[in-house]
Amino acid sequence: MQKKRLKRIVSCFLILFWVLSMGWAQENDKVALIPYLQNLEQQFSIKFSYVDEDLVLVQVSPFASTDLAEIIEALRQQTQLRIQKLSDRYYTITKSVTVDICGFVFDNFGQNNIQGASVEVLGSGLAILTNTEGQFNLTNIPRDASLRIRFLGFKTKYIKAEDLVGHNSCKPILMALNYQQLEEVVVYQFLTTGISRETDGSILLSIEDFGILPGLLEPDILQTVQALPGIKSIDETVSDINIRGGTNDQNLILWDDIKMYQSGHFFGLISAFNPYLTDKVTIIKNGTSARYGDGVSGIISMKTKDKVEDHMYGGAGFDLISGDAYGHVPLSEQLAVQFSARRSVTDFLNTPTYNQFFERAFQDTEVKGGGSGADDPITRAENFYFYDFSGKLLYDINRFHKARVSFININNNLDYLETDETSGRSNQSLLDQTNFSFGGVLESSWTDRFSTRINAYYTRYNLDAENIAGNGQQSLFQNNQVLESSVKAATSYQLSKALSTSNGYQFTEVGITNFTNVSQPPFNSNIKGVIRTHAFFTELEYRSPDDKVDFTGGARLNYIENLGTFDALILEPRLNLSYLLLPDFRIELQGEFKNQTTNQIIDLEQNFLGIEKRRWILSDDNTLPITKSKQGALGVNYDRNKWFIGLEGFYKEVDGVSTATQGFQNEDQFNGEIGSYAIKGAEFLVNYKNARFSSWLSYTYNKNTYYFEDIIPNEFPNNLDIRHTLTLASTYNYRNLKLGMGLNYRTGKPYTEPQQGANAINTTVFPNTINYQSPNSSRLPDYLRVDTSLVYTFQIGDAVKATAGASVLNLLGKRNVLNTYYRLNDQDEIETVESISLGLTPNISFRISF
Repeated sequence: MQKKRLKRIVSCFLILFWVLSMGWAQENDKVALIPYLQNLEQQFSIKFSYVDEDLVLVQVSPFASTDLAEIIEALRQQTQLRIQKLSDRYYTITKSVTVDICGFVFDNFGQNNIQGASVEVLGSGLAILTNTEGQFNLTNIPRDASLRIRFLGFKTKYIKAEDLVGHNSCKPILMALNYQQLEEVVVYQFLTTGISRETDGSILLSIEDFGILPGLLEPDILQTVQALPGIKSIDETVSDINIRGGTNDQNLILWDDIKMYQSGHFFGLISAFNPYLTDKVTIIKNGTSARYGDGVSGIISMKTKDKVEDHMYGGAGFDLISGDAYGHVPLSEQLAVQFSARRSVTDFLNTPTYNQFFERAFQDTEVKGGGSGADDPITRAENFYFYDFSGKLLYDINRFHKARVSFININNNLDYLETDETSGRSNQSLLDQTNFSFGGVLESSWTDRFSTRINAYYTRYNLDAENIAGNGQQSLFQNNQVLESSVKAATSYQLSKALSTSNGYQFTEVGITNFTNVSQPPFNSNIKGVIRTHAFFTELEYRSPDDKVDFTGGARLNYIENLGTFDALILEPRLNLSYLLLPDFRIELQGEFKNQTTNQIIDLEQNFLGIEKRRWILSDDNTLPITKSKQGALGVNYDRNKWFIGLEGFYKEVDGVSTATQGFQNEDQFNGEIGSYAIKGAEFLVNYKNARFSSWLSYTYNKNTYYFEDIIPNEFPNNLDIRHTLTLASTYNYRNLKLGMGLNYRTGKPYTEPQQGANAINTTVFPNTINYQSPNSSRLPDYLRVDTSLVYTFQIGDAVKATAGASVLNLLGKRNVLNTYYRLNDQDEIETVESISLGLTPNISFRISF
C-alpha cells in the first residue's frame, strides 16, 4: 500500500512538473528533456535508458504529434543525441561524439549582424567566416569543442559547441564592443593644421589634413619638416637636412619602411616623394624606438595610404617645375592599387622658377683659367630632367591579416656643356642618378593581445657621373652603387591594459661599390664592400591608467660583420619618458644610443662643376670606423587652450666621424682624420592658434664642436655650427583661402680662410696648395629669408575639387651666402667660390582632385 501510494505521489508530481514545464514551454518554447522523456514513457508505455548527467541540462521544444517515431526523430534533430531502438518497448539514449551547429553573430544590441567574423574551433585547424547575414554553420565537430569568435572592434567571444545544440533554429550570439584606450596624441594645430606632437616627443605630419606653410604650395615632405625647431638645411636643399647639427647621411629616411639613399630632385632642391599618396610622416629627433636601427641623428619615416577604399580617387597638377598625377583604384572589396608619377618640364620649358633653381645649382661652375678672365662670356647648353613613379598593392586577406607591396623609382639625368667664348675652353658634365626600391609587409592580429609584423625590402641606388674638362684633355668617371636588402620580424603583446611589450629581429645586408677612373694622369680604383647586421630588439611600453605616465624603454643588440675585415657587437639602450606634472604641463625625458655603418664622403669639391659630390661608403674599422652616437634631452611643454609653449635642452655626442664625410674645404679635406663632435643646445617654441589663425616663434641654440686628435687645434667649431636660428611665421585661413608668411634668420656657418700675404700658397709641394688659417675660424654673414604663399580651393562640379596657388621664396631678394671655399686656378691664383642662396623665386600651381 505504501509503495503504491508513493508511486502515485511520484506520478502526480511528474505530471504536475510536466504540466508546469509545458506551461513554461508555451511561454519560452523549451522544457527540460528528462521530464519530457518521462512523460513519453507514460504516454507510450516505453522505457528510455540514459545517464542522468548527459541529459540533465538539455532542453527541447515539445513536438506536437501522436506518432512516437516522429517524436523521437524530432528529438534526434534538436539534441543530436543518439537514440537507439532496442525493442518495441526499450530505447537507449547516449551523447554523440560529434555535432552539427549553427549560429547568428550580432552586436551586443542584437540589432546588426556581423559579417566576416572569424569562428574558430579551438584545438583544430577548422575556422570559417560568418556570411552576409552573420550566420555560420559547422558540421561534424566534437561535441565538447570550444569556439572562439572574433571580429575587429569587438571583444573575443568564447562559447561551447554544446551550447548551440538543441535549437530549432540558429542561436543568436551577441558580441560586446571592445572599447580600447588609445595612446594619447596631443592633436592640436601645431604650427599649421595636419602637424601634431605626440606624447613621445615625435612629430606626426598628416598630409590629408595639411594646411599651409610659408613658401610652400604643396606639402613637400622634406621641405615641411624644416619648419620644425632643430631641423634645418643650411644649403637650402632637401638632400642635406641637418637634425640637431648632424649631417644628412646621419638621418634614416624611410618610405614605407624602405631605407632610401636618394631623397631629392634638382640636386636636392625638390623632394622626390609624392605627398598626395603619403598618409603620415613621423619625425623623431631623440628617444627612438628600439625597432629602428641606423641613423645616428634622426629619423624621417613616410607611410603611404594604407586603406583599401571602396571607391576610386586621385588627382593631378602642375607647377613651373614639374607635373604629376596619382590615383587609388579598387579592384575588389579586399584588393586595390595605388600609383603616382611625376616628371619635370625642365628639358623643354624654361620658367622663372627653373632659371632660379638652375642658377642655384650651377652657380659655382664657371670655367676659369686658360688665360681667360673671370668675367669672360660663357655659353651653356643643358639637357636636364627628372622623374619619379611609385606603386602600391593593398590586399586585405581577411579582417586579421593584410599584405602590402610597394615600389618607387627616382631618376635625375643631366647633360651639361659649358664653354668659355673667349678661349673656346669647355667643360662637360654627365650625370645619371637613380634609386629603385621595393618592399612588402604582412601584418597579422592573432588575438586581441598578440600581433605580428613581417616586412622585407630591397633598394638599389646608382650614381654615374662623368666630367670632361679642357676640351677633352681630362675625363673623370665615377660610379657609386648601393645594394641593400633587409627583413624584419616583430611581435607585439598586450600584457595588460597599461603594459605591452614588443620584440623582434632584423637582418640587413648592404653592399657598396665605388669606381673611379681618371684619364690624365691615369688612375683607376674599384672598391667594394659588404656589411651584414643581425639585430635583436626588445621594448616595454607602460601607460598609467590616469594617463600621467607614458614610458617606453628598450634595447637593440647589433652584431655587425664587414666580410673579411671586422665584426662588432653593439648594445644600444633607448628611453622615452613623459610625465604629466600638472594638467597643462608635461615633462619629457629622452635618451638613446645608436650606430650606423654607411656614410657619405664629400670629396673632389671642384669636380662635376660643383653639382654632385657625395658618394656612399661603408665603415671598414680603419679609414672609417662605425659611427656611434649617444644623446639625451629634457623638456617641458605647456599646452592650454590656444597656446603651446615648449622648451627642450639636449646634448648629443657622435664618435667615428671623418673629415671626408663632414664636408671640410681646407687642407684637411683629403686627409681623412677620424674624430668626433658634440652638440649642446636648446629649442624653444611658442605657438598661438585659433580656428583661422596660427602664429609661432621658434628659436634654437646650438654649440657644435669638433674634436680631432690629429688636427691643430684639436677643438674647433663644427661645419654645421649654427649658433642661433630664429623663425617667425603666421598662417591665416578664411573659407577656401589660405595665406602664409614667414621669416627665417640664422647666424652664419663657419668656414676657413687662407692665410694672408706671402704665406697664402705653399710652393714647396707640387701641385701647389693653399695654406689655411685655423679651421673654421671665420663665419659667413647672417642669413635672412622671407617667404610667402597663397592657396585657394574651389569646386569644379560635384566630385572635382581644384586648387590654385602662388608662392614667392626670398621675397626680399636678399643675397645670402650659404658657403665659401677657395681653390687654385691654372695660374696658381687663389679663387674665392661662393654659394649663394635662391634669389627671388616665384612659383604657381594648379591642381585637381576627385
